[in-house]
Amino acid sequence: MSATLHQTAPILKVQGLAKRFPMPRERLFGPRPMLTAVADVSFDLAAGETLAVVGESGCGKSTVGNLVLNLLKPSAGVIAFEGEDLSRANAARWRARRQDLQLVFQDSRGALDPRLTIDRQVAEGLEIHRMGAPSERLERARHMLGAVGLGGNLMGRYPHELSGGQQQRAVIARALVLEPKLMVCDEPVAALDVSVQAQVVNLLQDLQSAYGLTYLFISHDLSVVRHVADRVAVMYLGRFVEVASRDALFSKPAHPYSRALIGAVPAARSRHGRRVQPVALHGEPPSPLFPPQGCALNPRCPFATDLCRQERPDLRPLPGGGFVACHHAENLT
Repeated sequence: MSATLHQTAPILKVQGLAKRFPMPRERLFGPRPMLTAVADVSFDLAAGETLAVVGESGCGKSTVGNLVLNLLKPSAGVIAFEGEDLSRANAARWRARRQDLQLVFQDSRGALDPRLTIDRQVAEGLEIHRMGAPSERLERARHMLGAVGLGGNLMGRYPHELSGGQQQRAVIARALVLEPKLMVCDEPVAALDVSVQAQVVNLLQDLQSAYGLTYLFISHDLSVVRHVADRVAVMYLGRFVEVASRDALFSKPAHPYSRALIGAVPAARSRHGRRVQPVALHGEPPSPLFPPQGCALNPRCPFATDLCRQERPDLRPLPGGGFVACHHAENLT
C-alpha cells in the first residue's frame, strides 16, 4: 500500500522499492548471502511537500534517497517522477532528468572540489546541462550564491576558506541553480553546530517557499525533523514501520519503535506539552543479513506476542489517519 495522505497526483511515486547487496561467500562454493538494505518501501510525495525519513543508523534511509536519485539501481520496485517510470530509464534519459532531481550532501567539504572557487563550481552544473548562454552562467551562479547568503567576496573563495555552514550553503546553491523540482536532503545539517543548523534549516524552508521545492529529507535528528517536515516516515531494518503527519507522529506515535525514538528526545513533546510515554527497547538492531522472523522489532519490543514472532505486519492505514506496521498498534498503552 502506498503511504500517502494526499489526494492530488504526486510528483514522486515509489512502489515496492527494494535494494539487495550481494555479500562475500562464506565458503568457496557456498551460496552468496544477500544483505537487504531496503525492502518493499512505498510512498507518495506531493509537490511542495517535505517528507522526512527517520531511523537509526543503518536502517536504510540514505539508501532510499540514493535509489530515488539513481545513484543506486533498485533490485525491485518502481520510481515514478511526474508520472514517468525512471526505475528502468537508460543513462540518456536520466541525464535529461537529472537537473529536476538534486541531492544535498551531508559532507559538504567532501562534496566540493578544493581546486575550484565556489562560484565556478556552481556555474559548472549549468555548463554540464547547457543551461543559459555561456556568458550568463557565472552571473547566474553568483546570483544563486547571493540567494543562499554567500554574496560579496565569499563567492570567489575556495572551499577551505569557508566555514562548515558556508560550505553547506554552497552545496545548496549548486543544487538549486539547476532549478530542480525535487531535492533529496541527506542529513544536510548533521555535521554542523546547533546554531548553524538552525540557520541552514531556515534557509531550506525559505528556499522551498520561494522556488516551490519538494524535499525528501533524511535525518536522524527528530528535533530538526519536527521543524521541517509535513509528514514523517519511520524506518526500521529496511522497511517503513509508520508514516504519519508530523503533528500526529509527535503527539501520538502508533508504533513502539516510533515511541522509543520520540520518547528518547527531551524536546519531542506533543502540542499540549505532554511527553510521549517512552518505550524501552532491549538490545541492538538485528543484522539485515539475518533478520528475525515475523516483525523485525519483536526481539526488542516489550509488546511482542507470538503473532509478532511469527507474522510480519504489513503497513496498513489507521482509522485516524497515517499508516503503521504493527499488529497491536490500536491496543498499546
